[in-house]
Amino acid sequence: MLLDGFGRRVDYLRLSVTDRCDLRCSYCMPEGFKGYQEPRDWLSFDEIERLLAVFARLGLKHIRLTGGEPLLRKSLPTLAQRLAALPGIEDLSLSTNGTQLAKHAARLHRAGVTRLNVSLDSLDRTRVRAICRRDALPQVLAGLEVARNEGFRPIKINMVALASTTDEDIAAMVAYCMARGFVLRLIETMPVGAAGRDAGFLDLHPVRERLRERFGLIDGVVAGGGPARYLVSPDGSFQIGFITPISQHFCETCNRVRLGVDGMLHLCLGQNDCVDFRTPLRAGGSDAELEQQLRSALQAKPWRHEFRERPQQVVRLMSSTGG
Repeated sequence: MLLDGFGRRVDYLRLSVTDRCDLRCSYCMPEGFKGYQEPRDWLSFDEIERLLAVFARLGLKHIRLTGGEPLLRKSLPTLAQRLAALPGIEDLSLSTNGTQLAKHAARLHRAGVTRLNVSLDSLDRTRVRAICRRDALPQVLAGLEVARNEGFRPIKINMVALASTTDEDIAAMVAYCMARGFVLRLIETMPVGAAGRDAGFLDLHPVRERLRERFGLIDGVVAGGGPARYLVSPDGSFQIGFITPISQHFCETCNRVRLGVDGMLHLCLGQNDCVDFRTPLRAGGSDAELEQQLRSALQAKPWRHEFRERPQQVVRLMSSTGG
């Protein structure tokens, strides 16, 4: 079992497979950003598989493939198949912006990816274009239909709640998800990098209470390794989660770390602590040495973020951290 210095069990890894993205969402990446890492600095599939095998032997159970946009990494289904086969791994999922989903959904499902989180901040094409700085809505909606028909379950829609997001924007997304059997999750913006700090914050607590009354929702629980707090319809057919790192943080139950495509293990999204695994991998470090490094790293995992107290401290981009 992997335990951090506060006794929290860490069994969930968000694995970034690329820092590239084909969108430029206003809360994530500056429009003119060009500071990508060189592919030679990315972990190879062999390096990823070896390192995650070490993690799994120590208690890792859940892997989520992320980016950037993970579907831009060439041959990603091949990596997915290799990771799904690792002893100890019980769950392999993917977070995506959906633009490439129609093309890759079938191969990903066959490779062992069972769950999807798809970023979609509005159903209004003009608004999506303004947020993403790309005309992406038709591709995302098409990808979601392909994924639903392919049999991914559950499919969760991640909707970032910006200061300009209205109740009607959210109500339209609720109706869309209800009709298709998708789980909706509303997410507060986080001050990760200048883009995140400039996005504008919307407190989700009053939104939650308005939705509870408008749609007759009740408190509920949805299986998964994430931090969302859920409302559900009385018959259980619809679920909406609220991820509230700012208004009501969930650090006491944090069960995750993030591995960047460059091999840096980020111990907290809201802190700068990280540990380099690429160097020992390429220097011939043994599995025993990697195990010890991971155990030592988790002892340095902080108790909580400081988004409210020190919003300026995290300067890296969300897209380079694995979300």
